[in-house]
Amino acid sequence: MTYAELEERPAGRYKIGRALALAKINMPITVHIPAYLASFADGERSLKLSSSPATVSEAFDALWLLHPALRDRVLDERGEVRQHINVFVGEESIRFGNGLATPVPEKSEILIVPAVSGG
Repeated sequence: MTYAELEERPAGRYKIGRALALAKINMPITVHIPAYLASFADGERSLKLSSSPATVSEAFDALWLLHPALRDRVLDERGEVRQHINVFVGEESIRFGNGLATPVPEKSEILIVPAVSGG
């Protein structure tokens, strides 16, 4: 059910259910970014998106609207996650899932993490 459809429903006895449904439509997710990218996000390290994206790609689209300079630091020229960047939804790496099409459950956290290497 969309927000518009919920708004058209009569209030009356559905008022509490309607309020809960409206709240559920907009379950923000949090995106955590590494310190070295914070300068491209007005110094923020943790951002709550006001939308409810279905996938990582949709979450990133919302993030780019807020902070467009982050895009080129996270994605390459083909629109794929850069090799030296890892992205997690909760504890799961999107590299081992569906990539940018990985689903984002309600109230999830997306972590953008620089890859670590050593010798």
